[in-house]
Amino acid sequence: MPSSFRNASAAQLAAAMRDARNYTLALFERFQSAGLDDLARVPYLPIINPPLWELGHIAWFAEWFVLREAATSHPTAAQHPCLLDAGDRWFDSGNVAHATRWTLDLPDVAIIKKYADEVLTRILDKLANVTDDAIALYPYRLVLAHEDMHGEAFAYTLQTLGLAAPSSLRAMALSAAPHTDLHFDGGPFQLGSPATREFVFDNEKWAHPVTIPEFTISSTLVSNEQYQQFMDDGGYEKMQFWDDAGRAWLAAKKRYAPQYWQRDHKLWLCRRFGKLMELPEKEPVRHVSLHEARAYCRWAGRRLPSEAEWEFAASSDNPNFRWGDLWEWTDSTFAPYPGFSADAYLEYSAPWFGTHQVLRGASFATQQRSCSPRYRNFFTAERDDIFVGFRTCAN
Repeated sequence: MPSSFRNASAAQLAAAMRDARNYTLALFERFQSAGLDDLARVPYLPIINPPLWELGHIAWFAEWFVLREAATSHPTAAQHPCLLDAGDRWFDSGNVAHATRWTLDLPDVAIIKKYADEVLTRILDKLANVTDDAIALYPYRLVLAHEDMHGEAFAYTLQTLGLAAPSSLRAMALSAAPHTDLHFDGGPFQLGSPATREFVFDNEKWAHPVTIPEFTISSTLVSNEQYQQFMDDGGYEKMQFWDDAGRAWLAAKKRYAPQYWQRDHKLWLCRRFGKLMELPEKEPVRHVSLHEARAYCRWAGRRLPSEAEWEFAASSDNPNFRWGDLWEWTDSTFAPYPGFSADAYLEYSAPWFGTHQVLRGASFATQQRSCSPRYRNFFTAERDDIFVGFRTCAN
């Protein structure tokens, strides 16, 4: 497998697409086993999609950009009709409101699986005749990245619904590296992706000069054990550690611990994919909102890193800066880089500028081929259902 989908050849992309689809179907089977492949049985939650709709959407997106040769995601951009008569009405995420996805007249699982298989087969046949040219391979790299993102979304939907994970996600223990502070002198830095022949997301364009002041950042993420010290010191009760948005979130959620933690006498347990287990103290804390991360930092006399600081450290040659176990909150609002313009997938970044927060890194559920120190993930501050933690910087 290629080290990155961004520079994968046509042959490597073909293998990666097969791998991604096998993984998608293995995840979908977990919903089928629980009887949640029927729209009527899936609870409506703003943070998930119905799995049956999501499977159809993955295939539709791939058909749209590769087989239907759409130059953009604009509703009139497709050059050819959908293999499903009502496919655009069902699966175009830009025009099918999230809440309505539970009430669509979707066909049954067998038809959607057959559609997904037909789309992939035709894409692979077409890819076999594509040269290793960045422009020609762009739509293939885009749809692979899209399916990998939805694979991770399937994984956190399994966690949200308390369902078992496939075997590839069951070994959940994360590395527990020594926790130290790393000092960086800072200086001039090119933030973002350079103009190369590799695939680049529009929100990474383009690399531009910034000056990074010297900073000190933790080598690893805050652990469960460290976070528990914050809780034991009344972190969820002492409102001086929470800003206005955090206090409003805390009042609405009535939280006293991170999502999926529960107390059993003196022992803390956590729920992972439907199973209760003793909380691993040395692992990074996960399923925490931005509000919780910021409150911890105030308690600890620390702060979250900016995304520029994070990228500077991750791009350095310091082997002690460890990342990739969990997505990490940064203190940066998701915003365009200078000269931003949307790429083919028009709705990928632009609608979310100013309302979402940047996360950096990757998680155990992220495909290795998608990991990059320049990748900008983004979610709203209250999201704690994703596989997310945080590290701190010295003030």
